[in-house]
Amino acid sequence: MTTNEQTNAIQDRLSIPRQPVPKQKPEDRVQNFDETYLRMDLGAAVVEAARCIDCPSAPCMVACPVHNDIPAALKLLEDGDIQGAADTFRETSTLPEMCGRLCPQESLCEGACVVGFAIRPDGSAHPPVAIGRLESFITDAERRTLGKFPVRLSLPSTGRSVAIIGSGPAGMTVAEELQARGHQCTIFDMWPEPGGVLRYGIPSFKMSKDILEEKLASLREMGIKFVNNTKIGRDVSLQELHERDGFDVVFIGTGAGVGNALRAEGEDLVNVYQATDFLIRGNLSPEELPEDQRERPYVGTDVVVVGGGDTSMDCVRTAIRLGAERVTCVYRRTEKEMLGRSEERVHAREEGVNFAYLTTPLRFVGDAQGKVQSVDMVKMELGEPDESGRRRPVQIEGSEYSVPATAVVIAVGYNADTEFAESAPFDTDRWGLVKVDERTGQTNIPYIYAGGDVVNGADLVVTAIADGKRAATWIHQHLGLLEAEAEA
Repeated sequence: MTTNEQTNAIQDRLSIPRQPVPKQKPEDRVQNFDETYLRMDLGAAVVEAARCIDCPSAPCMVACPVHNDIPAALKLLEDGDIQGAADTFRETSTLPEMCGRLCPQESLCEGACVVGFAIRPDGSAHPPVAIGRLESFITDAERRTLGKFPVRLSLPSTGRSVAIIGSGPAGMTVAEELQARGHQCTIFDMWPEPGGVLRYGIPSFKMSKDILEEKLASLREMGIKFVNNTKIGRDVSLQELHERDGFDVVFIGTGAGVGNALRAEGEDLVNVYQATDFLIRGNLSPEELPEDQRERPYVGTDVVVVGGGDTSMDCVRTAIRLGAERVTCVYRRTEKEMLGRSEERVHAREEGVNFAYLTTPLRFVGDAQGKVQSVDMVKMELGEPDESGRRRPVQIEGSEYSVPATAVVIAVGYNADTEFAESAPFDTDRWGLVKVDERTGQTNIPYIYAGGDVVNGADLVVTAIADGKRAATWIHQHLGLLEAEAEA
């Protein structure tokens, strides 16, 4: 193909408009907890894949934390080889159908996609290739054909065992990678059911729990064991797992699930919830929850959600589905400074959520029974940049006002469990995050490794997967050295 022919072929692809991804209508989806997005049509998926111009430098691969070979997968889909496309994604990712739904593609692979900022002869602009939706489409189609998640083959047993604390994306990834290498893995978790943030942090309208259940079934089929309702540091110590129970290595993947407090007056009133408590009680069945968290959260008529990230969007959309008549998201900066996904704000607005920007709560006001009944607010303006580089919100004097609130949800970020950190022998920082060798994931205790949010702070599913894959590689080497020493 000549240079001109190549240029014309690229321009032909650049002229293809982005294919629509079907969604439930807002008036329908607020009545259920089913996924917002519906399945793409095969023809539309193939056309969307054809928009990829197969850049030699593949910036989308570079931007992906697990470096999926996106151009190769999309070319296989374009050629009708769905199995080959799925295999390509699974070479680098343990949870591609979940990443396709949950990753902020606009700031990762799609944000780097040349199609989204390419110059076209007519001066028009088109969005990037819908990489996330195609990743989900491909791997969903593969599972429908197989009738289940593909199960990786495992090498013969090495006789070595690994205890994994936390069954979220980091823990599941470490377990899968090491079980495939022949090491017996056991995952411990404090919740009644496994899945970590994928069960207890992600609402079903973003990802069906059926996908998680199928994935867990595939891990059990590999031989991975799960032990739930067990909190490490309370029920058993890390030292006991290693010295008494004989686990050669322990991996910490407990996440960062402790919600931050506002420290505002009235935060302890009835029906003022932390985001995690609100979400799990609002989204999960009672048997998946501890006995003291099985009652649905009360929402009443007016719900105020404080925060500007993806968790706050999960909360406002959950409140709508629980029957609240009016739901308001309160954020102290402008929408431009919000850290969450723009598409989640779009979904929230479509579902009737109101936004109060440049606003922050001063106090929560209760009634005679100690139940929240209103929130005193104050308007803000943006001042000089703070340490994050964003302009610092400053209260506007005399701008106070009050709004009714039958329930309030605090969604202002997460930290690690400091109680667990204090009970463990490894080094942590002042936020309770585990200190590790960035290259290997190993802590200052040789047999203990860590990764995911418990190391990075609240982050992404895909970065937890990347941490898990990296840690698994080094744990495997560590176990090999133990074997060599035993044979010497």
